Amino acid sequence: MGKPGAPADSICPSVSAFSKKPRSVEVATGSPAVFEAETERAGVKVRWQRAGSDISASDKYGLVAEGTRHTLTVRDVGSADQGSYAVIAGSSKVKFDLKVLEAGKAEPLPGPAPAPAEAPGAPGEALASATEVEGGSPRPEGSSSAAPDGPSVPDDPIGLFVMRPQDGEVTAGGSITFSARVAGASLLKPPVVKWFKGKWVDLSSKVGQHLQLHDSYDRTSKVYLFEIHITDAQATFAGGYRCEVSTKDKFDSCNFNLTVHEAIGPGDVDLRSAFRRTSLAGGGRRISDGHEDAGTLDFSSLLRKSSFRTPRDSRLEAPAEEDVWEILRQAPPSEYERIAFQHGITDLRGMLKRLKGMKREEKKSTAFQKKLQPAYQVSKGHKIRLTVELADPDAEVKWLKNGQEIQMSGSKYIFESVGAKRTLTISQCSLADDAAYQCVVGSEKCSTELFVKEPPVLITCPLEDQLVMVGQRVEFECEVSEEGAQVKWLKDGMELTREETFKYRFKKDGQRHHLIINEATLEDAGHYALRTSGGQALAELIVQEKKLEVYQSIADLTVGSKDQAVFKCEVSDENVRGVWLKNGKELVPDSRIKVSHIGRVHRLTIDDVTPADEADYSFVPEGFACNLSAKLHFMEVKIDFVPRQEPPKIHLDCPGRVPDTIVVVAGNKLRLDVPISGDPAPTVIWQKTITKRNKVPAGPALDASGDSGASDEWVFDKKLLCETEGRVRVETTKDRSIFTVEGAEKEDEGVYVVTVQNPVGEDQVNLTVKVIDVPDAPAAPNISNVGEDSCTVRWEPPAYDGGQPVLGYILERKKKKSYRWMRLNFDLLRELSHEARGMIEGVVYEMRVYAVNAVGMSRPSPASQPFMPVGPPSEPSHLAVEDVSDTTVSLKWRPPERMGAGGLDGYSVEYCQDGCSEWVAALQGLTEHTSLLVKDLPTGARLLFRVRAHNVAGPGAPGTTTEPVTVQEILQRPRLQLPRHLRQTIQKKVGEPVNLLIPFQGKPRPQVTWTKEGQPLAGEEVSVRNSPTDTILFIRAAHLAHSGTYRVTLRIESMEDKAELVLQVVDKPGPPQDIRVTEAWGFNVALEWKPPQDDGNTELWGYTVQKADKKSMEWFTVLEHYRPTHCVVSELITGNGYYFRVFSHNMVGPSDRAATTKEPVFIPRPGITYEPPNYKALDFSEAPSFTRPLVNRSVIAGYNATLCCAVRGSPKPKISWFKNGLDLGKDARFRMFSKQGVLTLEIRKPRPFDGGVYVCRATNLQGEAQCECRLEVRGEEPAGLGPGVAAKAGCQLGLWAFALLSWPKQPLWLKEQ
Repeated sequence: MGKPGAPADSICPSVSAFSKKPRSVEVATGSPAVFEAETERAGVKVRWQRAGSDISASDKYGLVAEGTRHTLTVRDVGSADQGSYAVIAGSSKVKFDLKVLEAGKAEPLPGPAPAPAEAPGAPGEALASATEVEGGSPRPEGSSSAAPDGPSVPDDPIGLFVMRPQDGEVTAGGSITFSARVAGASLLKPPVVKWFKGKWVDLSSKVGQHLQLHDSYDRTSKVYLFEIHITDAQATFAGGYRCEVSTKDKFDSCNFNLTVHEAIGPGDVDLRSAFRRTSLAGGGRRISDGHEDAGTLDFSSLLRKSSFRTPRDSRLEAPAEEDVWEILRQAPPSEYERIAFQHGITDLRGMLKRLKGMKREEKKSTAFQKKLQPAYQVSKGHKIRLTVELADPDAEVKWLKNGQEIQMSGSKYIFESVGAKRTLTISQCSLADDAAYQCVVGSEKCSTELFVKEPPVLITCPLEDQLVMVGQRVEFECEVSEEGAQVKWLKDGMELTREETFKYRFKKDGQRHHLIINEATLEDAGHYALRTSGGQALAELIVQEKKLEVYQSIADLTVGSKDQAVFKCEVSDENVRGVWLKNGKELVPDSRIKVSHIGRVHRLTIDDVTPADEADYSFVPEGFACNLSAKLHFMEVKIDFVPRQEPPKIHLDCPGRVPDTIVVVAGNKLRLDVPISGDPAPTVIWQKTITKRNKVPAGPALDASGDSGASDEWVFDKKLLCETEGRVRVETTKDRSIFTVEGAEKEDEGVYVVTVQNPVGEDQVNLTVKVIDVPDAPAAPNISNVGEDSCTVRWEPPAYDGGQPVLGYILERKKKKSYRWMRLNFDLLRELSHEARGMIEGVVYEMRVYAVNAVGMSRPSPASQPFMPVGPPSEPSHLAVEDVSDTTVSLKWRPPERMGAGGLDGYSVEYCQDGCSEWVAALQGLTEHTSLLVKDLPTGARLLFRVRAHNVAGPGAPGTTTEPVTVQEILQRPRLQLPRHLRQTIQKKVGEPVNLLIPFQGKPRPQVTWTKEGQPLAGEEVSVRNSPTDTILFIRAAHLAHSGTYRVTLRIESMEDKAELVLQVVDKPGPPQDIRVTEAWGFNVALEWKPPQDDGNTELWGYTVQKADKKSMEWFTVLEHYRPTHCVVSELITGNGYYFRVFSHNMVGPSDRAATTKEPVFIPRPGITYEPPNYKALDFSEAPSFTRPLVNRSVIAGYNATLCCAVRGSPKPKISWFKNGLDLGKDARFRMFSKQGVLTLEIRKPRPFDGGVYVCRATNLQGEAQCECRLEVRGEEPAGLGPGVAAKAGCQLGLWAFALLSWPKQPLWLKEQ
């Protein structure tokens, strides 16, 4: 960062227009801030800016200009005034900062000291100004660090970018950040952003110590921020960069540059900053050194500066006798200014022109003919070949990877050497192979960089939506296509980093990735995403507060002595534990009192009830502020003493003998204890009343207004219950009768009659039993009003409510391809409809519903029909009227910006009269096109048109024409718009197509007529195609007959327009005619011919004359582009005969055939007649004779043997071999060779029977000769020799040596040839 108080310099260190620059200051709140600047000369217009906007004089800002002195005063400074300011004069711009401190904490900065003579390091100090970020890098305008406070204003209304990254400069070793902002208001999913260096180097694979990528999302402004941060910049980082952003249906990119300056120490002199050209407006960009026409170098302003009045450093003095041009020739262009200043050269333009004319020898590599490319890129898992070409094919090379020599190891690295090429092949590239590689030959080396690009990681198993309670554990699981892949977890578009590991835990298990939240809170609700390089998976987390619902509360019980009392309740959470209380004190279980917890049901069972058990019992769930209470009543049976012969009596608490209703939950045990008395012991009869409904015919009724055909009659029947075992049973003792039903069902509901009888009398009681249950499952819900993220769910009540009124409903949803249902409400829904929200557009969902009564929750309903939340599309854009006639209007428009996840179904077009609100459909149904011709409109009507886009969610907002359209043909005179190239003669070659397009205007549609030479066009080869705006004359293959003048006429009623086109079809000319030799003398021949009959319908360009020697018949051109029809061919050779031919030429080319002289023209030799000598023919014929005869041989059986001899004769004699008088020519075991008169017979693996007399016979026309030898085949090999070595070597070497010494250099029969 720049030092406090250091002068701020402009981004481009050009020659400054300021002699004094404003400094960054720190002031306290409420104090004024004063900035002063002085220009080089008076009258310069100075502008002050803040955050890129000009500052004008006001109550807040004071602007004063006095001569060369300019002042900016910021009054009553507040926190809102803190930021970056700038002052601009001409092409110079200086930035400075205002920092606001709290009152009492401000530290005054040292004021500007008197300006002493500036040292040579002054330009270097300017680099450390307040305009640079850490490391001395000027902040680019597109970076986040340089963005002004407040919301950003979109500067790109067409593309995706709200703010594009801008060019930046940084000093070596510093840091810089480039930022890009993307509008996200209209995006369904986050955009994908890629950063590149150059054309194709993807920077996502280079993230590390020097490069980091960040992205974030601002929910308020709905803007995505993407940043690339470069630290410890190096010179190799400089160059062009590119940022690409893409969505589902859009793409945008922008380029920016990074300039890296060399670090300049405080004592170094940066004279180049004083030689910057001053002709740039704004000083925004650097101009490369040595550019001749970019501006003028101002030496005078540099020499006027006081900094150069100090003694010059001895290091900058030029040597006394140095050749400055040699120094400049060897120096790089960036050093020209420094060298010119040292040697006192002021005419830099002339110096550059002189250097440009001098030839500079380029240093070429002596070891490499072809070096490695600067960079290579390969996909992960593929192979790459790095190839160099050496100057010395025998040179040794070494391959280095990150400075370490690569050794041969398996099949990973393959080294190849073919001639002068050396190749390193890397197989199965991985990320470990992403490195710098070098090829070293002796003391020279060439380098490259290999980038390994990973394939996109795909989502194979997406995330599932989660619904949890506060405090529960949440685990998202997703499976990707590659093990160990790098993924990002995001919540609502914000990345979850390792800094939040105290809350989030990330786990990798092969291809599976887990995000774990140990204890969920309400703040954790939202949309979670897992992003890979090939896509992302999205899921929703819903966190609900803990709330316990009681599906079945405990009820009061009345039991008798020694009976069993069971209290049961059911709650919504099966993991909830609780405590049972008796009269407010915790109940301790024992052998008689038992407490159980199965699922959501909690039970308290008391066996052998006693009077002491009568109390208030409560169940208190742990962690919830509620309790469930009931009372246990002990029923004591009091039987008064009666004398014998007592009538039977049922002792029940039934005031007035009105039957009580006993309620039992389905599935529970029903036990009815009925105390009885009587003497003698009465008989107990249990009966269940069965009710039937019969249809009974009714009599006719004249005034009956209802259903007179039949009437209902209820018939009551009784079923005797006497089983003592089974699900329904009766047990009777002396003093009580017990009726038991195991697992009560709906069929057990009804009125039970208990009758006791004895001889004295009887007693009877009716008991009503009602069985209640959970409701039946409702029918599948219906989905309607589907929106972008919501829908309306409607359902019907269940057919059976379970005997208890339905208290409400519970709604669940799931994604279609998922198996996990999510509960949408914890409070029961009282209505039969509900608006569900928070869904993701484009995802298919299903819904189901539960009914809940006092007993519990029903089974789920069948799932609804799958549906997809889709919002309606936006209005079509750019609706315009393309054409109007008396009854039609042609409309065109562009698709809407927002189409919805399901795409578009089509467009509807409507119109209405101006001033009327009734819209009429222009077509039945929808159209998929973005244009429409509306027909059958009333002439003269003023109509408005509107277009709607439709998708599965319905129609979107309409796009309407801004002004009414009058349905009336606009009369327009016919006018041909003849293109410029058709106003000249149109030349086409034979066989080429002719396609003449002539646009025209005119309304109504004009009538087009084509004629040729005043006659209508005839024939199928010429066709005319007309459209409302143009006419086309088309000829598929042109012929000479198509040449001529064509006229096109455009007519509307009595108005017309005409145009003429001249078409010239050309072809190659025919050959010249009547070529003849008019005269021959000396070494010259005079030719003459006539022009061709067919000139190809174009002017002849000339003739080509060629000659050919009679012996070789090779044609040579004598004259080209020769226009006369006669010529003289000179420099012919005496004694030779010549043919001549002539080709004709035009613009198409030479003629296919030539005119050729029929007879050769001989050039005679003057004076001397040659008489060839007569020679006597010699006879070289000779009879065959053996110069080396065969010799007797003895060989060992099993080893190949050869017989050799030499023969001569002319003509070449015919050779035959015989054994014991038999011809060996057809025996495959013998091979015969003849080379330069040496004859060889090879015997393959001879056996003893191969021994005998061998004869070689030579025969020609002069006679014959033969020689013979004896061959002995022995069975054993002589001791001391290898297999056949001595025999074979002795025979072959001896005979061959003799034959070569005695044989003549050339056989006689070769001399004939």
